[in-house]
Amino acid sequence: MVGASKAQTGNGPIRYGMVGGGQGAFIGAVHRIAARLDGEFELVAGALSSDPARAKASAAELGLDPERSYGSFKEMAKAEAKRSDGIEAVAIVTPNHMHYPAAKAFLEAGIHVICDKPMTSNLADAKKLAALAGQSGRLFVLTHNYTGYPMVRQAREMVAKGVLGDLRVVQAEYPQDWLTERLEGTGQKQASWRTDPKKSGAGGATGDIGTHAFNLARFVTGLTLDSLAADLTAFVDGRPLDDNAHVLLRFKGGAKGMLWASQVAPGNENALKLRVYGTKGGLEWEQEHPNHLWFTPFGQPKQLITRGGAGAGDAAGRMSRVPPGHPEGYLEGFANIYAEAARAIRAARRKGGKAGKDVIFPTVEDGVEGVAFVEACVKSSRKNGAWTKL
Repeated sequence: MVGASKAQTGNGPIRYGMVGGGQGAFIGAVHRIAARLDGEFELVAGALSSDPARAKASAAELGLDPERSYGSFKEMAKAEAKRSDGIEAVAIVTPNHMHYPAAKAFLEAGIHVICDKPMTSNLADAKKLAALAGQSGRLFVLTHNYTGYPMVRQAREMVAKGVLGDLRVVQAEYPQDWLTERLEGTGQKQASWRTDPKKSGAGGATGDIGTHAFNLARFVTGLTLDSLAADLTAFVDGRPLDDNAHVLLRFKGGAKGMLWASQVAPGNENALKLRVYGTKGGLEWEQEHPNHLWFTPFGQPKQLITRGGAGAGDAAGRMSRVPPGHPEGYLEGFANIYAEAARAIRAARRKGGKAGKDVIFPTVEDGVEGVAFVEACVKSSRKNGAWTKL
């Protein structure tokens, strides 16, 4: 492994770079907003596009030093690792097929990695990346951003404390409508790569949003998936990857579940929803109303717990930024993942110190599990919905 940059001590902002996320990209801008919301990170370098002209123009728009605008991630990793003021972390916001080579290069250079999901485009690469992350001693943060919402943390805390009793049923869904027609045929960038197996991987909607729904269910419940039975469909003619997925879930310990992910459901924008039911009660949370968590003790009226309101606990409080009644949403939740990453990176600055147990973010292990979920869904569907182990 190449040594990490020499100036990784002190209390100043965490210097980070970005791979991808240049002009025309959606998620790169979201990462940059999330990273700077708390003043914890400073963007100082980038390989913002595989197109040199676009990379240069994107860097200029962001005010980056031209000398730290790189033509490739390999060049960036090598150069930044040699600088006394080199980056401490990199945000990887490329299409899926580039996650593995980019993350590999920066881990080998001794640089912490913050990577968009799914972690890789195939399970073999995911396993190799997990091994490399372990060997490197660097942090690997996967931006399953919905785990940063205060009321998701509240739900997780309630389940862990046994408020719901023994879990029985888990229902997760994430419908959208933006790919109801063949948008990729128009050249629209986001649609084009997400529907291309060479860039997205084996899963379409399953990989893009199904992994979010699956990760959310796992994060809140703590349950481990044993097997699944999937029915994946590409409803739009000519589309090589699924745009709709129905998945039955069997968890270790006996709980059962269902997951629906669709990008062809008119009337749905980003309708991620989780419902969890146990022997003592149930919880319901919707991403489009993120400050509300519905709790129903068995035999009692449904109760509304609000972010910062009565009934909200410490886990939600750690993630809250403004007083009750002021809505917090997508950008704040995303920023919470960066805030947790910052806490862990600052702890690592202290000669290998570790952050407290309350610092929680999706890890490389979550990434492996997410890619395994996608490949199991594809395998099951090809076998006419046969039950498939992860």
